[in-house]
Amino acid sequence: MTSRPLIFTDIDGTLLDHFDYSFNHAIDVIEELNERHIPIIANTSKTFAEMEKLQQTIGINSPFISENGAVIYIPIGYFDEQPKDTVTQGYYWVKEFCPPRQHWLDLLAQQAVEFEDEYVGFSSFSVEELCEVTDLAPDKARLALVRHYSEPLLWKGDDVRKQEFIAHMTSLGAHMLQGGRFLHIGGESDKGKAMNWLAQVYANHYQAPVTTVALGDSGNDSAMLEAADIAIQIKSPTHDFPVLRKKQTIKSQECDSKGWAECITATVLTPSLVTSSTSASLTGA
Repeated sequence: MTSRPLIFTDIDGTLLDHFDYSFNHAIDVIEELNERHIPIIANTSKTFAEMEKLQQTIGINSPFISENGAVIYIPIGYFDEQPKDTVTQGYYWVKEFCPPRQHWLDLLAQQAVEFEDEYVGFSSFSVEELCEVTDLAPDKARLALVRHYSEPLLWKGDDVRKQEFIAHMTSLGAHMLQGGRFLHIGGESDKGKAMNWLAQVYANHYQAPVTTVALGDSGNDSAMLEAADIAIQIKSPTHDFPVLRKKQTIKSQECDSKGWAECITATVLTPSLVTSSTSASLTGA
């Protein structure tokens, strides 16, 4: 029985370019994937509000994973039956993996007083301040601030204190993830666990095996890449490839959306290209 590919992709610095948030280099590939009915599933730190808008902009209607694996949103009717362990919220079937954002805000306020001058949380940002930090347009920054399950933190202290902070919050039950710009605090959920859960829903729906193809550029993508059948690391213009335990990974030669298109073309749209010699060239291994 032929396996069906599922594409799980990080957004910022992967499908969207790091500096201007463009996906122009990936448009042709996205259109071809849509024509072949190959799902493009966002697996991102972005919020529900951001992703609902972005899905419309990109032109995809797949389920998406939000806030670093904390929650999955499935458009109602996307599958023949509502998946087990989901609840209905608005136009979506929703699968939650961790406590709400307020739990983590309370934990920071009550248990991280000694570090309070060394970070700034999203809950403290105005729209204008977030625009300055991220170069987001005001309308997009406004959506980014509406979070439900996690709190991104802009770290201002040194690396030693940062590691002390991470260890302290981890000991209190928080899960800490370093993204491209922000340190995220949330529950014991991650992009890999959410991907595996949703992949099984797809397999049940297709009544056929699936192959998970994951693409990401930063440390908060590691769990997803480790769990994927095919792991693709996208070159970043700002940092090195994160080190993974997984031995076999593909590394793009191009950055951002150009690297995304490069690797999807090689692994999904023209899989015959992925010979041993091509894989070596892509990975640099």
